[in-house]
Amino acid sequence: MEQVRKLFEMGMQFHGHKCPAMPLGLRAGLAAMEVLGVERSQDKELFIRAETGKGHAASCFLDGLMVATGCTYGKGNIEKLYYYKMAFTLVDIKSGRSVRVSLNPEFFQNALNSPFVQQRKKGVPPQEIPAEIADPLVEKVMAAPTSAFLDIGPVKEEAIPSRQGMFEARPCAECGELVFVNKLRLGQDGKLRCVPCSGYGE
Repeated sequence: MEQVRKLFEMGMQFHGHKCPAMPLGLRAGLAAMEVLGVERSQDKELFIRAETGKGHAASCFLDGLMVATGCTYGKGNIEKLYYYKMAFTLVDIKSGRSVRVSLNPEFFQNALNSPFVQQRKKGVPPQEIPAEIADPLVEKVMAAPTSAFLDIGPVKEEAIPSRQGMFEARPCAECGELVFVNKLRLGQDGKLRCVPCSGYGE
């Protein structure tokens, strides 16, 4: 529990405000790691497919996931599917084993009816919600057994695509900025350009 508290404190620094959704993501990520028997990702040992979309609770949940698992956008081992669900799949790259975790629907609905969310619906910024509202909800999340709020699917085997980093870059013929070669576009004049200068989409 001490390690979970340390991660929570790190999550608070990273996330910036106290809310129930960040520790929900933290606990969910740790639960998925426990099921797979894996440690926090230092490089690209783990991969997350997050089903969250755009929105306050979904983004807070995702920050908790990143803190717990070490899967980050900077390392390129997390992707967002925009399904607008509070769910994700954690993949162990080495073994090819994965597990999908989601918030229990009844728990999720109750959370949406909580005093914290009611304040958010009124437009109150999360950092301005009184501690007497936020703190009990956060402590409840931190203390509850995972079975009280998570649905954890079976462990599955899946094919793992190669995720090698790109290390070769060349200058764009127009702006002169270096571009990793997998994103350069060849123009009709035979010159290589970055995506914005080429006029092509990604």
